[in-house]
Amino acid sequence: MNKKSDTLLIQCGHIIDPSQGIDEIGSLLISKGKISWLDREEVTPPQQNYDVLSAEGLIVCPGFIDLHCHLRQPGFEEKETIVTGSRAAARGGFTTICCMPNTNPPLDNQAAIDYVKSKAATEGVVHVLPIGCISKGRKGEELTDMGKLASAGVIAFSDDGDPVANSRLMRQALEYSCALGLPIINHCEDKALTEGGQMNEGIISTKLGLQGIPATAEEIIVARDLALAKLTGGRLHIAHVSTEGSVDLIRRAKKKGIQVTAEVTPHHLTLTEEKVIGYDTNAKVNPPLRTKRDIQAMIQGLKENVIDIIATDHAPHTEADKLCDFTVAASGISGFETALGSLMSLVHDGQLPLTTLIAKLTCEPAKIIGDKYGKLGTLAIGAPADVTIFAPDMDWVVNTSTFASKGKNTPLAGSALKGKVMATLSQGKLAYKDDSVKLKERIAR
Repeated sequence: MNKKSDTLLIQCGHIIDPSQGIDEIGSLLISKGKISWLDREEVTPPQQNYDVLSAEGLIVCPGFIDLHCHLRQPGFEEKETIVTGSRAAARGGFTTICCMPNTNPPLDNQAAIDYVKSKAATEGVVHVLPIGCISKGRKGEELTDMGKLASAGVIAFSDDGDPVANSRLMRQALEYSCALGLPIINHCEDKALTEGGQMNEGIISTKLGLQGIPATAEEIIVARDLALAKLTGGRLHIAHVSTEGSVDLIRRAKKKGIQVTAEVTPHHLTLTEEKVIGYDTNAKVNPPLRTKRDIQAMIQGLKENVIDIIATDHAPHTEADKLCDFTVAASGISGFETALGSLMSLVHDGQLPLTTLIAKLTCEPAKIIGDKYGKLGTLAIGAPADVTIFAPDMDWVVNTSTFASKGKNTPLAGSALKGKVMATLSQGKLAYKDDSVKLKERIAR
């Protein structure tokens, strides 16, 4: 689109903004990077000089927020970089992404945080917010200087990929979270029970001859962390919930008033352990894909607000990381660019209302982050113009060769999905635009 001004009218779209209770046809005016006007009827906005993007037949909503992704930089640039990761995020409709600290060196000091923020400011096309380490070097032995990391701009703390095994250290981290007002995100895994495990423990793992990972390995640490959160009053966030038992534990904890939030990934909501049949290494992820019963429990958890948000756990890998024996293949799925398409299957099947899905990707993660980086997850007047526009019924086939991400590792390669991001705006700037004929026809120049 040839921009003629710094003002853009998104016209006649189906605006869904759960933060304001909006679910109507309307138009949105963006001026100087902020939402300046919103009307739920087809009227002319109070300004004449603007470019027009017709969103007729499309959903217009706040930009998606991902509280859990891996951008790999510094140290693993062959897998992903901040620039490629942010471009992939924009293609998936994400305007704010929070990157985990399992880099090399890890994000355990102010210099490392400053590096990520600098790279994001100069090369990123969406907001990139860093998550700092809980422990120095992610070794689980000594706390980082969490106060300095908070001052440097982290939005949470995690040793993601390496659970905090030491209960005393986890207690201390949760105590600090009270003073800092930032959540502690833990990857819940009892490694004594998962050592050597390759997939969910069950009939399929036995048939394939692969060592299983029991659901109990997750639930033991979830239970411990909930007990510590109750003891300390700290802010706990549980990453990538994958089992029915974990959902039940979180439900009971919330009823008791424990400060806990939780996330679930698109792949744990839509894919089962059966994807591993054939030894597809692209379906190897940690925690592993579970059962249909687990999926139903997590969908119900979303409906009840037991699970607060959806986060991708975008984990890009090189071809060599996945084109190998299943037992040595890296765990993880490149998830930015397929997230909406896979999640929309829940809407089309009647399992999840569209407004609930959008809330779990926008205003709900914004609540966890807070207002430190501005008002996120809303189309309110004066808020940053972070906007996602998508076609809810558009059919498309996943072609990893077109991914912006360096990571092509997804078990959805070649799959037909329904629901596609057409445009993403970050602070009013077009971060992504679908080049299909249908979108071009909808843009007025």
